[in-house]
Amino acid sequence: MHAPKSGNTHNEPHHLLDHGERAVSKQQRGMMIVMLVLLGSLLALPALAKPSNKWRLELNHKAQVAGEIELSFVTGDAAPVNVVVTIPAKTRENNAAHLVMDAIRAKFGKSLYKTEIDDGEDVLVKKKSGPDFEIVLVRNTAEGLKITLDRE
Repeated sequence: MHAPKSGNTHNEPHHLLDHGERAVSKQQRGMMIVMLVLLGSLLALPALAKPSNKWRLELNHKAQVAGEIELSFVTGDAAPVNVVVTIPAKTRENNAAHLVMDAIRAKFGKSLYKTEIDDGEDVLVKKKSGPDFEIVLVRNTAEGLKITLDRE
């Protein structure tokens, strides 16, 4: 029997990993499992969200550039309905609130939701009929204008 030429004293083929590399490999697998669990948890968050019968959309500051606000109205198992609001540059919070309210009314009419302005810069959205709903901010490209969604 010949002695191994490469210092491999375990008589294992060279392509097998030594103990240190196996430990790292197990550690990497563990990290991947943790990352997958975390990713799955993040993806499940919208499913855990609580619908409400009334929402407050708070608009603050001023749009520095023209952009859009996209909101998604989610009701039970129905397909989400998106509302896109065009925001001109230099639009202040009070004017932006009116644009948001007008866009919601244009999309849904007045039968599903009652929309009104509160405190000048807030839009209240209340269900008139049907199940509770959720409003999700999909995107806001009107830099400088901040929008916050709160359940009432």
